[in-house]
Amino acid sequence: MMQDRNQVVLPMNLEIKISKKDPVRKVIEICEQLDYSKLWKTYLRTWRKFNPETMFMILVFAYVCGVYSGREIEERCRTDIRFMWILNGSEVPDNATISRFQDDRLVYAIEDLFYQFVEKLYEMDEVLYETAYIDGTKIEANANRYTFVWKKAIGKFESRLRNRLAAELPEIAKKYGLVEGISFRECIAQLCDMAAFMNLEFVHGKGKRKSQLQRDIETLCAYEKKLESYRNSTEILGKRNSYSKTDKDATFMRLKEDHMKNGQLKPAYNVQIAVESEYIIGVGLFPNPTDTTTLIPFLQRMEAMQHRRVKNIVADAGYSSEENFTYLKEQGQNAYIKPQDYEQKKTKKYRQQIFRAENLIYKKNKDCFICPWGKKLVYTGSKKKKTANGFPVELKTYECEGCAGCPYREQCYQSKKENRTIEISQTYVKQKRDATHRITSEKGNMLRMNRSIQVEGAFGVIKQDAGFRRFLTRGKDKTETQFFLIAFAFDIQKLCSRIENDRFHQHYFMKKEEILQE
Repeated sequence: MMQDRNQVVLPMNLEIKISKKDPVRKVIEICEQLDYSKLWKTYLRTWRKFNPETMFMILVFAYVCGVYSGREIEERCRTDIRFMWILNGSEVPDNATISRFQDDRLVYAIEDLFYQFVEKLYEMDEVLYETAYIDGTKIEANANRYTFVWKKAIGKFESRLRNRLAAELPEIAKKYGLVEGISFRECIAQLCDMAAFMNLEFVHGKGKRKSQLQRDIETLCAYEKKLESYRNSTEILGKRNSYSKTDKDATFMRLKEDHMKNGQLKPAYNVQIAVESEYIIGVGLFPNPTDTTTLIPFLQRMEAMQHRRVKNIVADAGYSSEENFTYLKEQGQNAYIKPQDYEQKKTKKYRQQIFRAENLIYKKNKDCFICPWGKKLVYTGSKKKKTANGFPVELKTYECEGCAGCPYREQCYQSKKENRTIEISQTYVKQKRDATHRITSEKGNMLRMNRSIQVEGAFGVIKQDAGFRRFLTRGKDKTETQFFLIAFAFDIQKLCSRIENDRFHQHYFMKKEEILQE
């Protein structure tokens, strides 16, 4: 039987149809407590067709639902009663409005809003600002995988062009009687003046015959244009080795998702997060593929936003460096960072490599090393070098007193030098020894176990469960805004989960035997 669907009904209170445990309630509860003054400053007038605070709630809840497309968010606002409840009778924003809000307005305020939420978690005693578990992952940028620019290629092409120009410029100058040694740009200017004085008409197209002067001017202008493009590319590259033409902030990196099975490099961002009590408390995007140089700027940015300094920093071996250990010690922070060779040292193969510099016997009182043949490697001097961030590192050089006739010569070293030399940073050796002691302590083992659960678990939820493996926006600022929204949504989901599962105020995971002892 056909039902009459054209009956008149009164407007329904949408709230009664929404479950008490639905995360939309927590989204509204949290977002209504935030200060949106930075967001409002991005508008010239206070009256808006769409309330920025409501737009922010819509975006956050869309990300909680795993919806990232502007068109799909618009569709949800028309069909999903939870989005309708957030709108509270307001007009549905279209796709363009949602995209402009996220890319043009929210980009200036999202970081402040995110750290306000983290502060709310601290007030709820869900976050302690005591331990930060730090890790990074590479997420593909929204850029063409084949529009790459490589630093080495730019240097090679520019050098080749300059050599060609150095060979051709004197011949062109001599041909027109110009001063010997004239500069490149002066030569172009004088040739153009010569063409104007001669009333030379520049011709183009099929069937037109160019004069030699026109050909030379066009050749030099083409060289100038090429050199300018090389200079622009060098400025965009900065300290990076590559970038994508469709997203100049993205760098080509090696990702785990290698569909072609050939080690293909893809444009991506190195996403860094800090996690405590299962919540993301810090976010940063970096163009460099290695984690070592990201730790200090990441911590400085977090501290500037939170106005607090986390006591314990827990990270994997990718963050181990003399610069990072030194910085954390100066800041009074405990570094629970695994040394780079920690896992290697536990292997039998490593212990059997008696010729490795790390396995040589060191005599502290004489400041020398003893090789397996019994010869001394004595101190010969020191040298300083700087890291990528400009941090000075002192390397002490030790040289063997005599390698002639050594039966282990082939196994010991492959250099053509007569005697073996090694370079050691004694400061870094001590730092790695202290770090090993910290991470193998009872507290260190507990923190490392929590790091593998909490921060790697957060990336697992974002990349595997939510399926977020590629950014939808271009440019570092817009891309970072999108990940801040993902982190905001992740924290709300985690808060709802902990309340529902009665895990409120639980900051650490413990082993079963530790739970039984309690």
